[in-house]
Amino acid sequence: MSPIRFLAALSAALLTLLSLPARADLKVVTTVPDLAALTRAVGGEHVDVVSLSLSTQDPHFVDARPNLALALNRADMLVAVGLELEVGWLPTLQQGARNPRILSGAPGYLEVFQFVRLLEVPAGTVDRSQGDVHSGGNPHFLYDPRAALAVARGITERLATLEPQHAESFRANLAKFSEELEKARTGWEQRLAGLKDTPVLAYHRTTAYLSNWLGFQTLAYLEPKPGIPPNPAHVARVLGLGRQKKVKLVLQEEYYPDNMSRLVAGKIPASLVTLAGGTDFRAGQTYLQRMEELVKRLEQGLKKARGS
Repeated sequence: MSPIRFLAALSAALLTLLSLPARADLKVVTTVPDLAALTRAVGGEHVDVVSLSLSTQDPHFVDARPNLALALNRADMLVAVGLELEVGWLPTLQQGARNPRILSGAPGYLEVFQFVRLLEVPAGTVDRSQGDVHSGGNPHFLYDPRAALAVARGITERLATLEPQHAESFRANLAKFSEELEKARTGWEQRLAGLKDTPVLAYHRTTAYLSNWLGFQTLAYLEPKPGIPPNPAHVARVLGLGRQKKVKLVLQEEYYPDNMSRLVAGKIPASLVTLAGGTDFRAGQTYLQRMEELVKRLEQGLKKARGS
């Protein structure tokens, strides 16, 4: 190669390198997109975050595909909900990844349920005859922004442990996120004050923390047991209860089939509110934007139910 061609090739290579984003200090993989959004919020420029699942997927059932194991192979940290939410698919991926940094018990593995005041913790023995009951408590706490803030604090401290040179930056990001979330939460609670004590029905037991936060009453679920599809006899009983108690809303996530929910909502009548299953992280949505969307859907559903 002539000197001129060599210099041209070198210049092109340097321009390519300069155009690439700087390598993040930590490669973090999360099991669900809400956790990815929270990690990005507090990690900022010092983390590269990937979510194993999408907001359109039921987090109980995710295909353990090879590309997910590859993401875990490269990870410095794995953030999971815990409480057996991911038990059907995550252990397989952890073992297949061949990465000791993100195995259970390693510093790079974090289950965030430990930072939350848990609801619906079973008092007795749990077995499969009860459906998909989580022995440690309900794992759907990220619907409550108060719990999400507690989780963000826990993630921040683990990031600071793994990358102490950036601890100050992580904690500054947390302070900014906390201020923004608390300000938004005040507005959300004002807008949804009319939900307090409102009777609702839900498809799956994902509403425990949402109802604890906003004060509405979940009277029954269309699933006869958690994870068991609705059957006509059970749906008839739920419909009768919904009419008797003058239910205003029927809630369900987008990843569940909505035929039964629409049927019940139409016959009560009540407003069907379909909720996103999480942050659309891959599209760039933040946790605050995800919660704003959720609040808008509840707000619109309540207005429709009241005919205003």
